[in-house]
Amino acid sequence: MHTITVEEFCKGMGLSVVSADEGAEMQITSSDINRPGLEMAGYFEYFAPGRVQVVGRSEIAYLTSRSTAHQIKYMETYFNKEFPCLIVCRGLDLPEDVLALAVAAKKPVLSSQQSTTQLVHRLIGYIDNLIAPRGTIHGVLMDIYGVGILFTGESGIGKSETALELIKRGHRLVSDDAVELCRVADNRLTGESPKLIRYLMEMRGIGIIDVRSMYGVGSVIRQKSIDLVIKMERWDDDKVYDRLGISEEYEEMLGIKIPRITVPVAPGRNLAIIAEVAARNFRLKAQGYNAAKELDRRMEMMMSGRAEELDPDDVSGMHF
Repeated sequence: MHTITVEEFCKGMGLSVVSADEGAEMQITSSDINRPGLEMAGYFEYFAPGRVQVVGRSEIAYLTSRSTAHQIKYMETYFNKEFPCLIVCRGLDLPEDVLALAVAAKKPVLSSQQSTTQLVHRLIGYIDNLIAPRGTIHGVLMDIYGVGILFTGESGIGKSETALELIKRGHRLVSDDAVELCRVADNRLTGESPKLIRYLMEMRGIGIIDVRSMYGVGSVIRQKSIDLVIKMERWDDDKVYDRLGISEEYEEMLGIKIPRITVPVAPGRNLAIIAEVAARNFRLKAQGYNAAKELDRRMEMMMSGRAEELDPDDVSGMHF
């Protein structure tokens, strides 16, 4: 459920108020839109509450063709149902008796100059973004070769320094220190920077720097999908790290599992290059090629006595 004022909703959708208190709050629970043609005829059995209501030329024509008694009988029941607002398209007017019922039920009536089809298309996208689950995570989000990589790890591990080196190498910063998450689909998560710190980075010993002013507008991007998580941790001699990449790790955020790799941090390791390699490797996997599985296939061929069939230069099975 998301609560938004009538004024904010109208501003976001470019609507005008016909009848409502602009400061009044609406509760929107679904991006599904309802066109109440059946309800205007008196059929309420499958009415779904919580949906924004949209009427256009056909609904208004039907209402105006009915008697005043018909309008009052069914529209009074309609306005007593639970829904956030009614939007009238093409700048059309509700019949006066119907508008009076909306006022009595304290249901916001809004107006759009757009056609019904155009408005519904925009509404679905707007409400999807409005009610999408959100959260905030500590980390740095970068766009590397088109792959959204989220760097996580304890403070002082070197996330910002790695990001700065990547920026120098031509990649783009989304957010430093805090990343606002938004689940825009069942399998897609996006991240962006809070407005307060957008395009800014904290460099210990130097202070706050403005990446956009320092490196140009091509060094930053407003929003990016989160495709891969790189967890940075201090090197532990007693821990066995994955050297083949066969096992799969995931980080769950807002109910979505994102592939994760753990990168140990030690003096002499160039983390920027490692991140670039991780991004390229992620893209190869997405295209159907997995180097670890290719090594496993070669070992299996050798163990089965088919070593003479091995041809590392054969790329016929690769998909680029």
